[in-house]
Amino acid sequence: MTLNLLALQLFTGLALGAVYVLLAVGLSLIFGMLTVVNFAHGAFFMLGAYIGLLAAEKTGSFWMALLIAPVVVGAIGMLAERWLIRPLYGRGIDYPLLLTFGLAYMLVEGVRIVWGKAGLPFDTPEVLQGATNLGFADFPTYRLFVIGVVGALLVALWLVIERTPFGLVVRAGARDAVIVRVLGVDVSRVWLIVFGVGTGIAALAGVLAAPMQGVSPEMGTSVLTVAFVVTVVGGMGSLMGAVVAGLLIGAVESMAVLFFPEAAKVSMFVIMAAVLLVRPQGLFGRAGLMS
Repeated sequence: MTLNLLALQLFTGLALGAVYVLLAVGLSLIFGMLTVVNFAHGAFFMLGAYIGLLAAEKTGSFWMALLIAPVVVGAIGMLAERWLIRPLYGRGIDYPLLLTFGLAYMLVEGVRIVWGKAGLPFDTPEVLQGATNLGFADFPTYRLFVIGVVGALLVALWLVIERTPFGLVVRAGARDAVIVRVLGVDVSRVWLIVFGVGTGIAALAGVLAAPMQGVSPEMGTSVLTVAFVVTVVGGMGSLMGAVVAGLLIGAVESMAVLFFPEAAKVSMFVIMAAVLLVRPQGLFGRAGLMS
């Protein structure tokens, strides 16, 4: 066991954690603003990967897939919010939860009908193939690209939320939507955009993950569990918590593979249990958000 190997494994965990961060950020954004537990989030992740694959095949460009998939899935998410989820606001948190659970099954079955049940490969773009020398070891270039894209997106999202009038409305609406509505803001339109952005981010995560794991109808099921664990550990509705928890769980899971492979998948649940025992609202969450 060398320091170089530990550092290489840590970078592997950061690349894995970057995908977790994207998933949890979209989930937290939707919950923090709409108080909707979106069980279709994993299905939107999966749908993004398939639409990205289709876009890459039709255009011959991975970069177009990165652009088209989030836009298309985000539009589908906005339609779902407007016509399916919005009528359920005010009826309790269970109603949209059950609806999105059913929506996830519909999306998965729709993908199986169109693309089949078998998994499909998603080729890494030629310019991102191979490895990059980090000084202590060679690391897959594509995984470094994923880390960079996630970092840039998080900075852009932070700037929008913290430095723009729209971000001010989002933050205010997450705390008290009634007061924001009284001030003359069309909160319904803000909710629509936020849900579209959240699902679009999930789709982007699906495209980024596809070259690393392939594309299959079931790919959203396992990541949905991870997304909820990351969101709970970081704190429901907290974007900072989603970032910290996603990177933490990715790094811990990667290190567990190195030292204790049998416990790698269990490690995230151990972290969640430990955090909830100390802080039931999560690392950066606030108490009473679910009430």
